Amino acid sequence: MYSEKFEIRNISDVEEIETVALKDRIKEKSTFELIEKGAKLNPDAVAISFLMDGKNYDKPVQIHYDQFLKKIRQTANMLNDLGVGPTDVVTYLLPNLVQTHYVLWGAEAVGIVNPVNPMLEADTLKDICIAVGTKVLVALGEFPGTDIWQKVEQIRWDIPSLKHTVRVMGPSNASENIWGFDETIERYSEDKLDFNREYDPEDIASIYHTGGTTGRPKLARRTHHNEIVMAWDLQVSSGLKSGEAVLVGLPLFHANGTLVTGLMPFSIGGHVIMLSPSGFRDATILSNFYKIVEHFKPVFFSCVPTVLSVLLDIPTGQADISSLRYLICGAAPLSVELFKRFEDYTGMKILEGYGLTESAVANCVNPKDGERKIGSVGLRMAYQKVKVAVLDTRGKYLRDAKTDEIGVVCINGPCVFKGYVEEIHNKGIWIQDDWFKTGDLGRQDKDGFLWLTGRQKDLIIRGGHNIDPEIIEEALYKMKGINMVAAIGRPDAHAGEIPVAYVEVNENEDITEKDIMEWAVVNIGEKAALPKEIIITKQIPLTAVGKVFKPALRWDAIKRKFEKELSVLGDTGVLEKISVGEHKKHGTCASIMIKLGTNIPAKDLKKQVSIILSKYSIYYEVFTC
Repeated sequence: MYSEKFEIRNISDVEEIETVALKDRIKEKSTFELIEKGAKLNPDAVAISFLMDGKNYDKPVQIHYDQFLKKIRQTANMLNDLGVGPTDVVTYLLPNLVQTHYVLWGAEAVGIVNPVNPMLEADTLKDICIAVGTKVLVALGEFPGTDIWQKVEQIRWDIPSLKHTVRVMGPSNASENIWGFDETIERYSEDKLDFNREYDPEDIASIYHTGGTTGRPKLARRTHHNEIVMAWDLQVSSGLKSGEAVLVGLPLFHANGTLVTGLMPFSIGGHVIMLSPSGFRDATILSNFYKIVEHFKPVFFSCVPTVLSVLLDIPTGQADISSLRYLICGAAPLSVELFKRFEDYTGMKILEGYGLTESAVANCVNPKDGERKIGSVGLRMAYQKVKVAVLDTRGKYLRDAKTDEIGVVCINGPCVFKGYVEEIHNKGIWIQDDWFKTGDLGRQDKDGFLWLTGRQKDLIIRGGHNIDPEIIEEALYKMKGINMVAAIGRPDAHAGEIPVAYVEVNENEDITEKDIMEWAVVNIGEKAALPKEIIITKQIPLTAVGKVFKPALRWDAIKRKFEKELSVLGDTGVLEKISVGEHKKHGTCASIMIKLGTNIPAKDLKKQVSIILSKYSIYYEVFTC
């Protein structure tokens, strides 16, 4: 499968690869067969080095390929014995552990895996399990510093499809259908799969939830073929060779962690270095990052821009980090300023890329061998199709965009998913039958490079004028002492929305909101994009994989605006609290609690509130006390 050597320097090289049909390159029908093939290249080689933390990086737990494959087989055989078949779902709530990989690939071997962010609220976890029809739930047992098991106990009786619960790092309790993972798998065969399954490449292998940390995420269905082709594409783009090492610091409920630094290296007998159960969220990993690189000599790692911001503040010391040929950065826009500062500081090469859960993980990447265009997310990967489309106001296809014309990024090809689990989410997601609308805005230049310009829903629309938040963010990132910036639209009675910027400042810098505003006036070229307010915050909210979580900032901006508006209530009532969050029907909801004034009927107070807030389209509910 990986006998050819490819060097991609431009779009012509990608097209040259495609002169050979994909079916003639890829023969494996399942991810299990792919891992089995990689493991057999050198059964004695190290598959995984697991670090419990960054302080003891030189004392890893190491799993060799022969043992790795045996554990996957044992896990698959156990799940099969618990009733899991090709169409049954195994959900897991686990941090980054070696057992997580056993469960992930064992579940795909026997049925369908559903990796879920264990930091989600219990009700959301329950909703996901009900939606996918979870038959077996695998979760971390009671462990200091985590509440995963407590949430499992809270929800497992409310999931109708659930038959068994498996506890990693915990004992069995057969009377309650709870099985201790580590003890139970030892009862099963390690040399072969004990069940007969004829794999069809179009069988669903996994169901991943999409980004965000609140509400009910969309659930993307991906096939074995989606993931196998992605592993091939990633290997071609990365140039990783058998035995070479990669670092994994992103979570194993996210496709980047599981495929870019999981299935891909496993498929060729690579060495995966797991950076603690918390990955890049572990402060000891980041503080010792350069020492870890020197010790293990990885050739690349994958991360999000926020990780680079932190690593900029950590001294490299005398560590030899020359083994790193490059790093792959994606999932969120990377500031050009941060890009240059990090490369100058470390000497590493950054390859920006682009992808989605719905496309198995990646669609585009800057070539490691050819010209990189800083600020772009690179060229499309082999066999994957990317185009920019112009749509009408209802989201219907009008035409393909011209060169450098901004439109909606659409994707097509063997890695594109099979739709969402819940049919309501599939409405209007395709154009021309089989092109998926990503919701990202972008343009393609004459050389085929894709440039993202924002998201449809991220646009700030000020009096009909579309403002790309990146214009604001790029300018503020250039100011010394700024750690992170996120610009969003705040509701406005006259303009609909006005831009405001949330800013995270380095701890040792004495910067005020006035200082940042003065910088913005000078450095933001578009007058309409000048923020009406700068809000310095201790921490900009992030998703579990390090993306800026802008919905939380929008909710905060709405809360601030409504608090100001309702401060005029006077004697009729005292505003007690406003909470803003996601609403399943209305998208966003503001819950307003007001203490009634003397001799004021609740209905009169609510009428007054409705008059004050009538100029805003945001759904709200008023409660009195």
